[in-house]
Amino acid sequence: MTLSTRIQTLTGGGSDGWDVFYRARRMIAEGQQITELTIGEHDIRTSRDILDAMHAAAVGGHTGYALVPGTPKLRQAVADRIAATTGVPTGPENVVITPGGQAALFAAHMAVCDPGDRALYIDPYYATYPGTLRSAGAVPDAIIARPRHGFQPLAEDVAAKAPGARSLLINSPNNPTGAVYSRATLEGIAQVCRDHDLWLISDEVYDSQVWEGEHVSPRALPGMAGRTLVVGSMSKSHAMTGSRIGWICGPAAAIDSLITLATHTNYGVPGFIQDAAHYALGRGPELETAVAAPFRRRAALTRDLLAGQNVVKAAPIQGAMYTMLDIRATGLTGEAFANALLDAEKIAVMPGESFGQAAGGHVRVAMTIADDHYAEALGRVLAFAARHAKGG
Repeated sequence: MTLSTRIQTLTGGGSDGWDVFYRARRMIAEGQQITELTIGEHDIRTSRDILDAMHAAAVGGHTGYALVPGTPKLRQAVADRIAATTGVPTGPENVVITPGGQAALFAAHMAVCDPGDRALYIDPYYATYPGTLRSAGAVPDAIIARPRHGFQPLAEDVAAKAPGARSLLINSPNNPTGAVYSRATLEGIAQVCRDHDLWLISDEVYDSQVWEGEHVSPRALPGMAGRTLVVGSMSKSHAMTGSRIGWICGPAAAIDSLITLATHTNYGVPGFIQDAAHYALGRGPELETAVAAPFRRRAALTRDLLAGQNVVKAAPIQGAMYTMLDIRATGLTGEAFANALLDAEKIAVMPGESFGQAAGGHVRVAMTIADDHYAEALGRVLAFAARHAKGG
Protein backbone atom coordinates (compact mmCIF):
# COMPACT_ATOMS: atom_id res chain seq x y z
CA MET A 1 0.00 0.00 0.00
CA THR A 2 1.23 3.51 -0.78
CA LEU A 3 0.44 6.82 0.82
CA SER A 4 -1.02 9.70 -1.15
CA THR A 5 1.25 11.77 -3.33
CA ARG A 6 0.06 14.85 -1.46
CA ILE A 7 1.24 13.63 1.93
CA GLN A 8 4.55 12.34 0.55
CA THR A 9 5.42 15.61 -1.19
CA LEU A 10 4.57 18.19 1.46
CA THR A 11 8.20 19.29 1.75
CA GLY A 12 8.71 19.33 -2.01
CA GLY A 13 11.16 16.46 -1.87
CA GLY A 14 13.70 18.29 0.27
CA SER A 15 14.37 18.99 3.93
CA ASP A 16 11.61 20.45 6.08
CA GLY A 17 14.12 23.05 7.31
CA TRP A 18 14.34 21.80 10.88
CA ASP A 19 17.51 19.66 10.67
CA VAL A 20 19.69 21.78 12.96
CA PHE A 21 16.85 22.10 15.48
CA TYR A 22 16.35 18.34 15.57
CA ARG A 23 20.10 17.77 15.96
CA ALA A 24 20.22 20.20 18.88
CA ARG A 25 17.32 18.40 20.54
CA ARG A 26 19.11 15.05 20.13
CA MET A 27 22.20 16.54 21.78
CA ILE A 28 20.05 17.76 24.68
CA ALA A 29 18.52 14.28 25.01
CA GLU A 30 22.06 12.90 25.25
CA GLY A 31 22.74 15.18 28.22
CA GLN A 32 24.62 18.01 26.52
CA GLN A 33 24.02 21.60 27.62
CA ILE A 34 22.73 23.47 24.58
CA THR A 35 21.63 27.10 24.45
CA GLU A 36 18.58 27.10 22.20
CA LEU A 37 17.91 30.18 20.11
CA THR A 38 15.82 28.31 17.59
CA ILE A 39 12.04 28.35 17.93
CA GLY A 40 9.67 31.17 18.79
CA GLU A 41 8.74 30.00 22.26
CA HIS A 42 8.50 32.55 25.07
CA ASP A 43 10.82 32.07 28.03
CA ILE A 44 7.80 32.82 30.22
CA ARG A 45 4.76 30.60 30.34
CA THR A 46 1.07 31.38 30.12
CA SER A 47 0.04 33.70 32.97
CA ARG A 48 -1.27 31.88 36.01
CA ASP A 49 -4.56 33.79 36.01
CA ILE A 50 -5.24 32.68 32.42
CA LEU A 51 -4.58 29.10 33.46
CA ASP A 52 -6.87 29.58 36.46
CA ALA A 53 -9.61 30.75 34.10
CA MET A 54 -9.01 27.70 31.92
CA HIS A 55 -9.15 25.41 34.94
CA ALA A 56 -12.32 27.00 36.25
CA ALA A 57 -13.98 26.61 32.85
CA ALA A 58 -12.98 22.95 32.63
CA VAL A 59 -14.07 22.14 36.18
CA GLY A 60 -17.24 24.11 35.54
CA GLY A 61 -18.16 21.72 32.76
CA HIS A 62 -17.11 23.41 29.53
CA THR A 63 -15.49 20.19 28.33
CA GLY A 64 -18.07 18.98 25.82
CA TYR A 65 -18.38 19.94 22.18
CA ALA A 66 -18.03 23.69 21.80
CA LEU A 67 -19.68 25.59 18.99
CA VAL A 68 -17.67 24.97 15.83
CA PRO A 69 -17.34 28.65 14.80
CA GLY A 70 -16.18 29.52 18.30
CA THR A 71 -18.13 30.65 21.33
CA PRO A 72 -20.12 33.82 20.70
CA LYS A 73 -18.30 35.74 23.42
CA LEU A 74 -14.85 34.83 22.08
CA ARG A 75 -15.75 35.67 18.49
CA GLN A 76 -17.03 39.02 19.72
CA ALA A 77 -13.88 39.65 21.78
CA VAL A 78 -11.63 38.85 18.81
CA ALA A 79 -13.73 41.08 16.56
CA ASP A 80 -13.48 43.89 19.11
CA ARG A 81 -9.70 43.55 19.31
CA ILE A 82 -9.36 43.63 15.52
CA ALA A 83 -11.64 46.65 15.22
CA ALA A 84 -9.70 48.49 17.94
CA THR A 85 -6.25 47.76 16.51
CA THR A 86 -7.00 48.21 12.80
CA GLY A 87 -9.90 50.66 12.66
CA VAL A 88 -11.88 48.31 10.42
CA PRO A 89 -15.47 47.64 11.56
CA THR A 90 -15.52 43.97 12.51
CA GLY A 91 -18.22 41.76 13.99
CA PRO A 92 -18.37 38.13 15.12
CA GLU A 93 -19.69 37.20 11.66
CA ASN A 94 -16.21 38.09 10.38
CA VAL A 95 -14.41 35.68 12.74
CA VAL A 96 -14.00 31.91 12.99
CA ILE A 97 -11.97 30.40 15.83
CA THR A 98 -9.31 27.85 14.82
CA PRO A 99 -6.90 25.46 16.60
CA GLY A 100 -4.01 27.90 16.34
CA GLY A 101 -2.56 30.04 13.58
CA GLN A 102 -1.13 27.08 11.68
CA ALA A 103 -4.57 25.51 11.27
CA ALA A 104 -5.86 28.92 10.21
CA LEU A 105 -3.24 29.17 7.45
CA PHE A 106 -4.27 25.76 6.10
CA ALA A 107 -7.98 26.56 6.29
CA ALA A 108 -7.55 29.95 4.61
CA HIS A 109 -5.83 28.38 1.62
CA MET A 110 -8.40 25.61 1.46
CA ALA A 111 -11.02 28.34 1.27
CA VAL A 112 -9.53 30.26 -1.65
CA CYS A 113 -7.46 27.77 -3.66
CA ASP A 114 -8.59 24.89 -5.83
CA PRO A 115 -6.23 21.98 -6.53
CA GLY A 116 -3.50 23.13 -8.88
CA ASP A 117 -3.97 26.87 -8.25
CA ARG A 118 -0.78 28.87 -7.87
CA ALA A 119 -0.46 30.31 -4.37
CA LEU A 120 2.15 33.05 -3.96
CA TYR A 121 4.18 33.62 -0.80
CA ILE A 122 7.18 35.71 0.21
CA ASP A 123 10.68 34.23 0.56
CA PRO A 124 12.07 34.31 3.32
CA TYR A 125 9.10 32.53 4.84
CA TYR A 126 8.09 30.70 7.98
CA ALA A 127 9.27 27.14 7.46
CA THR A 128 5.82 25.56 7.21
CA TYR A 129 4.44 27.84 4.49
CA PRO A 130 5.24 25.84 1.33
CA GLY A 131 4.07 22.57 2.90
CA THR A 132 0.87 24.22 4.09
CA LEU A 133 0.12 25.40 0.57
CA ARG A 134 0.82 21.96 -0.86
CA SER A 135 -1.37 20.33 1.78
CA ALA A 136 -4.24 22.53 0.58
CA GLY A 137 -3.65 21.31 -2.98
CA ALA A 138 -2.11 24.58 -4.17
CA VAL A 139 1.17 25.02 -6.05
CA PRO A 140 3.56 27.22 -4.02
CA ASP A 141 5.31 30.00 -5.95
CA ALA A 142 7.83 32.15 -4.07
CA ILE A 143 8.48 35.87 -4.47
CA ILE A 144 11.94 36.93 -3.32
CA ALA A 145 12.33 39.71 -0.74
CA ARG A 146 15.96 40.76 -0.79
CA PRO A 147 18.25 41.62 2.13
CA ARG A 148 19.30 44.89 0.46
CA HIS A 149 15.69 46.04 0.68
CA GLY A 150 15.39 45.11 4.34
CA PHE A 151 13.42 42.02 3.27
CA GLN A 152 10.52 44.25 2.20
CA PRO A 153 8.82 42.67 -0.86
CA LEU A 154 8.65 44.96 -3.88
CA ALA A 155 5.32 45.49 -5.61
CA GLU A 156 6.91 44.97 -9.03
CA ASP A 157 8.19 41.54 -7.97
CA VAL A 158 4.72 40.58 -6.74
CA ALA A 159 3.17 41.88 -9.96
CA ALA A 160 5.56 39.80 -12.06
CA LYS A 161 4.23 36.60 -10.45
CA ALA A 162 0.60 37.67 -10.09
CA PRO A 163 -0.90 36.83 -13.52
CA GLY A 164 -2.87 33.61 -13.22
CA ALA A 165 -2.21 33.20 -9.49
CA ARG A 166 -5.04 32.77 -7.00
CA SER A 167 -3.66 34.02 -3.68
CA LEU A 168 -0.79 35.76 -1.94
CA LEU A 169 0.41 34.98 1.59
CA ILE A 170 2.28 37.66 3.53
CA ASN A 171 3.51 37.90 7.12
CA SER A 172 4.18 41.15 8.97
CA PRO A 173 5.75 41.54 11.46
CA ASN A 174 7.78 38.89 9.73
CA ASN A 175 9.11 35.55 10.85
CA PRO A 176 12.00 34.94 10.20
CA THR A 177 13.40 38.37 9.29
CA GLY A 178 11.87 40.67 11.90
CA ALA A 179 10.81 43.08 9.13
CA VAL A 180 7.65 45.13 9.63
CA TYR A 181 6.18 45.87 6.23
CA SER A 182 5.83 49.59 5.67
CA ARG A 183 2.58 51.21 4.65
CA ALA A 184 4.10 51.86 1.22
CA THR A 185 5.02 48.18 0.86
CA LEU A 186 1.52 47.08 1.80
CA GLU A 187 -0.15 49.65 -0.43
CA GLY A 188 1.89 48.34 -3.35
CA ILE A 189 0.93 44.76 -2.54
CA ALA A 190 -2.73 45.73 -2.18
CA GLN A 191 -2.70 47.39 -5.59
CA VAL A 192 -1.35 44.22 -7.19
CA CYS A 193 -4.04 42.17 -5.44
CA ARG A 194 -6.75 44.46 -6.76
CA ASP A 195 -5.27 44.57 -10.26
CA HIS A 196 -4.94 40.79 -10.56
CA ASP A 197 -7.94 39.71 -8.46
CA LEU A 198 -5.82 37.95 -5.83
CA TRP A 199 -6.94 36.82 -2.41
CA LEU A 200 -4.57 38.19 0.21
CA ILE A 201 -3.88 35.99 3.24
CA SER A 202 -2.22 38.11 5.91
CA ASP A 203 -0.48 36.29 8.77
CA GLU A 204 -0.52 38.82 11.61
CA VAL A 205 0.27 36.63 14.61
CA TYR A 206 3.10 39.00 15.64
CA ASP A 207 0.97 42.16 15.47
CA SER A 208 1.64 42.95 19.15
CA GLN A 209 5.42 42.84 18.66
CA VAL A 210 6.43 45.99 16.79
CA TRP A 211 9.67 47.75 17.78
CA GLU A 212 10.03 50.18 14.86
CA GLY A 213 7.41 51.57 12.51
CA GLU A 214 3.74 50.60 12.74
CA HIS A 215 1.69 47.51 12.12
CA VAL A 216 -0.69 48.07 9.22
CA SER A 217 -3.25 45.37 8.52
CA PRO A 218 -3.82 45.26 4.75
CA ARG A 219 -7.50 44.57 5.43
CA ALA A 220 -7.68 48.25 6.41
CA LEU A 221 -6.51 49.49 2.99
CA PRO A 222 -9.00 50.65 0.35
CA GLY A 223 -10.79 47.84 -1.45
CA MET A 224 -9.10 45.09 0.57
CA ALA A 225 -11.62 44.07 3.25
CA GLY A 226 -13.50 41.91 0.75
CA ARG A 227 -10.44 40.04 -0.50
CA THR A 228 -8.33 39.64 2.66
CA LEU A 229 -8.25 36.81 5.18
CA VAL A 230 -6.32 37.72 8.33
CA VAL A 231 -4.75 34.96 10.42
CA GLY A 232 -4.37 35.72 14.12
CA SER A 233 -3.43 33.78 17.23
CA MET A 234 -3.15 33.96 21.00
CA SER A 235 0.22 32.20 20.84
CA LYS A 236 2.61 35.13 20.52
CA SER A 237 0.53 37.98 21.92
CA HIS A 238 -0.51 36.16 25.11
CA ALA A 239 2.17 33.44 25.51
CA MET A 240 -0.46 30.76 24.89
CA THR A 241 1.50 28.70 22.35
CA GLY A 242 0.44 25.31 23.68
CA SER A 243 -3.23 26.23 23.95
CA ARG A 244 -3.54 26.14 20.14
CA ILE A 245 -6.09 28.86 19.65
CA GLY A 246 -6.26 31.30 16.77
CA TRP A 247 -8.68 32.76 14.26
CA ILE A 248 -9.37 33.86 10.72
CA CYS A 249 -10.98 37.24 10.09
CA GLY A 250 -12.52 38.01 6.72
CA PRO A 251 -15.68 38.61 4.72
CA ALA A 252 -18.77 37.04 6.28
CA ALA A 253 -19.44 34.80 3.27
CA ALA A 254 -15.90 33.40 3.42
CA ILE A 255 -16.20 32.86 7.16
CA ASP A 256 -19.45 30.92 6.64
CA SER A 257 -17.62 28.57 4.28
CA LEU A 258 -14.70 28.25 6.69
CA ILE A 259 -17.14 27.23 9.42
CA THR A 260 -18.35 24.45 7.11
CA LEU A 261 -14.73 23.38 6.61
CA ALA A 262 -14.17 23.33 10.38
CA THR A 263 -17.25 21.14 10.80
CA HIS A 264 -15.64 18.57 8.51
CA THR A 265 -12.10 18.78 9.92
CA ASN A 266 -11.33 19.80 13.50
CA TYR A 267 -14.91 20.32 14.75
CA GLY A 268 -13.97 23.30 16.84
CA VAL A 269 -11.71 24.21 19.75
CA PRO A 270 -12.25 23.00 23.34
CA GLY A 271 -14.60 25.31 25.19
CA PHE A 272 -12.45 25.69 28.30
CA ILE A 273 -9.55 26.92 26.14
CA GLN A 274 -11.85 29.39 24.42
CA ASP A 275 -12.99 30.65 27.80
CA ALA A 276 -9.38 31.18 28.84
CA ALA A 277 -8.70 33.07 25.61
CA HIS A 278 -11.75 35.24 26.22
CA TYR A 279 -10.48 36.00 29.73
CA ALA A 280 -7.00 36.81 28.37
CA LEU A 281 -8.36 39.21 25.76
CA GLY A 282 -10.38 40.84 28.51
CA ARG A 283 -7.17 41.86 30.23
CA GLY A 284 -6.65 44.31 27.39
CA PRO A 285 -3.55 45.61 25.59
CA GLU A 286 -1.61 45.96 28.84
CA LEU A 287 -1.08 42.20 28.98
CA GLU A 288 0.03 42.09 25.36
CA THR A 289 2.53 44.88 26.05
CA ALA A 290 3.90 42.98 29.05
CA VAL A 291 4.28 39.75 27.06
CA ALA A 292 6.10 41.65 24.30
CA ALA A 293 8.37 43.64 26.61
CA PRO A 294 11.22 41.08 26.91
CA PHE A 295 11.61 40.95 23.14
CA ARG A 296 11.65 44.74 22.89
CA ARG A 297 14.50 44.78 25.44
CA ARG A 298 16.40 42.05 23.61
CA ALA A 299 16.00 43.82 20.28
CA ALA A 300 17.77 46.80 21.88
CA LEU A 301 20.43 44.49 23.33
CA THR A 302 20.99 43.02 19.89
CA ARG A 303 21.48 46.43 18.29
CA ASP A 304 23.99 47.37 21.00
CA LEU A 305 26.02 44.19 20.57
CA LEU A 306 26.02 44.46 16.80
CA ALA A 307 27.26 48.04 17.03
CA GLY A 308 30.40 46.81 18.82
CA GLN A 309 31.70 44.72 15.89
CA ASN A 310 31.92 44.89 12.11
CA VAL A 311 31.66 41.30 10.87
CA VAL A 312 28.01 40.39 11.34
CA LYS A 313 25.26 42.59 9.99
CA ALA A 314 21.57 42.32 10.68
CA ALA A 315 18.33 42.99 8.91
CA PRO A 316 16.42 45.88 10.49
CA ILE A 317 15.15 44.59 13.83
CA GLN A 318 11.65 46.01 13.57
CA GLY A 319 9.36 43.40 15.11
CA ALA A 320 8.70 39.81 16.21
CA MET A 321 10.97 37.79 18.48
CA TYR A 322 13.83 37.16 16.06
CA THR A 323 16.85 38.78 14.51
CA MET A 324 18.20 37.69 11.12
CA LEU A 325 22.00 37.88 11.16
CA ASP A 326 23.98 38.24 7.94
CA ILE A 327 27.07 36.03 8.39
CA ARG A 328 28.25 36.08 4.77
CA ALA A 329 31.53 37.70 5.85
CA THR A 330 32.50 34.31 7.28
CA GLY A 331 32.28 32.67 3.85
CA LEU A 332 29.89 30.08 5.28
CA THR A 333 26.35 29.26 4.35
CA GLY A 334 23.77 29.69 7.06
CA GLU A 335 23.53 25.93 7.43
CA ALA A 336 27.29 25.42 7.70
CA PHE A 337 27.56 28.28 10.20
CA ALA A 338 24.71 26.94 12.35
CA ASN A 339 26.12 23.43 12.45
CA ALA A 340 29.64 24.64 13.23
CA LEU A 341 28.31 26.96 15.93
CA LEU A 342 26.37 24.12 17.49
CA ASP A 343 29.47 21.92 17.59
CA ALA A 344 31.89 24.57 18.83
CA GLU A 345 29.77 26.74 21.12
CA LYS A 346 26.78 24.49 21.90
CA ILE A 347 24.47 27.27 20.71
CA ALA A 348 21.61 26.36 18.38
CA VAL A 349 20.32 28.86 15.82
CA MET A 350 18.28 28.33 12.67
CA PRO A 351 20.00 28.49 9.26
CA GLY A 352 18.60 31.14 6.98
CA GLU A 353 18.22 28.49 4.30
CA SER A 354 15.51 26.88 6.46
CA PHE A 355 13.35 29.83 5.44
CA GLY A 356 14.08 29.97 1.71
CA GLN A 357 16.82 31.00 -0.68
CA ALA A 358 16.63 34.74 0.03
CA ALA A 359 18.01 34.22 3.55
CA GLY A 360 21.02 32.17 2.43
CA GLY A 361 24.16 33.25 4.27
CA HIS A 362 22.07 34.29 7.27
CA VAL A 363 21.02 32.67 10.54
CA ARG A 364 17.86 33.39 12.53
CA VAL A 365 18.34 33.98 16.23
CA ALA A 366 15.30 33.68 18.49
CA MET A 367 15.44 36.19 21.33
CA THR A 368 13.80 33.73 23.68
CA ILE A 369 16.03 33.33 26.73
CA ALA A 370 16.59 35.63 29.71
CA ASP A 371 18.27 38.93 28.90
CA ASP A 372 21.64 38.21 30.51
CA HIS A 373 21.89 34.73 29.01
CA TYR A 374 20.78 36.09 25.64
CA ALA A 375 23.40 38.82 25.65
CA GLU A 376 26.11 36.33 26.61
CA ALA A 377 25.05 33.84 23.94
CA LEU A 378 24.76 36.44 21.20
CA GLY A 379 28.19 37.78 22.14
CA ARG A 380 29.59 34.28 21.63
CA VAL A 381 27.84 33.99 18.27
CA LEU A 382 29.41 37.27 17.14
CA ALA A 383 32.84 36.23 18.42
CA PHE A 384 32.53 32.89 16.61
CA ALA A 385 31.70 34.73 13.39
CA ALA A 386 34.68 37.05 13.87
CA ARG A 387 37.06 34.13 14.29
CA HIS A 388 35.81 32.54 11.08
CA ALA A 389 36.00 35.79 9.18
CA LYS A 390 39.61 36.36 10.26
CA GLY A 391 40.51 32.75 9.55
CA GLY A 392 38.94 32.95 6.08
